[in-house]
Amino acid sequence: MTTPTAQSPTLGAQVPATMRASILKRQGDMVLETLSVPQLEPDQVLVQVAAVGVCGSDVHYYEHGRIGDYVVDHPLILGHELSGRIAAVGSAVDPARIGKRVAVEPQRPCRICKQCKAGRYNLCPEIEFYATPPIDGAFAEYVTIQSDFAYDIPDSVSDEAAALIEPLSVGLWACERAAIRPGSRVLIAGAGPIGIIAAQAARAFGATEIYITDIAEDRLTFALENGATHALNARTDSVEGLDVDAFIDASGAAQAVRSGIRAVGPAGRVILVGLGADDVELPVSFIQNREIWLSGVFRYTNTWPLAIQLIAEGKVDLDILVTGKFTLAQSEDALKAGKQPGQLKAVVYPGR
Repeated sequence: MTTPTAQSPTLGAQVPATMRASILKRQGDMVLETLSVPQLEPDQVLVQVAAVGVCGSDVHYYEHGRIGDYVVDHPLILGHELSGRIAAVGSAVDPARIGKRVAVEPQRPCRICKQCKAGRYNLCPEIEFYATPPIDGAFAEYVTIQSDFAYDIPDSVSDEAAALIEPLSVGLWACERAAIRPGSRVLIAGAGPIGIIAAQAARAFGATEIYITDIAEDRLTFALENGATHALNARTDSVEGLDVDAFIDASGAAQAVRSGIRAVGPAGRVILVGLGADDVELPVSFIQNREIWLSGVFRYTNTWPLAIQLIAEGKVDLDILVTGKFTLAQSEDALKAGKQPGQLKAVVYPGR
């Protein structure tokens, strides 16, 4: 994500020349290697990584070697949910930032295209995103990022919660696009990490009824304890006719999408977050007759400040999602942890 620069950075104490990184060499093959610490561009900061959450996309790249058109055709460092501490700054960055704890927004838009200038930088056609081929991610001791995408965090926010601001941002962006407001009634399909986060985000936005569906009773119980007001088992409970204001799919399951759409009232909103089949049959007449507004979600824009505020104020609790902790050398185990019963979110600690 960086190229060497001839300008001298400002270094913190004891920045080494090399670092450890866990690298996906090819599908199903992770290797721990020693690499050079990345060099800084003038507007960047060097972040010593504290914690990295494991995302489903990381697992997918590990297991399948690709997601759609993005193919792992050369060694790749996974991980895009991260926090850390600034160890050095580029020549155009205030040296006072060294030592600050930060949450990293793991993307680099071009800032000059039509989408960027419209404020939709997540849709920038030239965007570089951590752990999306060919851009390396954060299963490493150090990473670089543009200074304004490294957000200061208060001491009350843990390294783990700061790292999980990335998936929280997906939930916040989904709720924003779903127009969640005080008094809204919301249905969420999928009680995995994104579903739980979306429920907490909806509650923070003021939703008063938050239905969540899944087929796993333990996850439904957890969801009721952490954001949802109603839990429904997708195998036995119907959602059709709920007439909610918004439906957020965090499952990617075609049947859940179709059922969820039929749970939306007139002029409601449907937001597709979960990754599933490329093509899904939808109840088009139902959508037309009720003038339902349907949208996908592709990452997020400008969500970190709000996310930090919500965590600091105790309106969102991300620490409860962490169910597995792994060293950098155990990153392959972290990628496999999601298949174990009771697991929600694995976190890798590159400094350990």
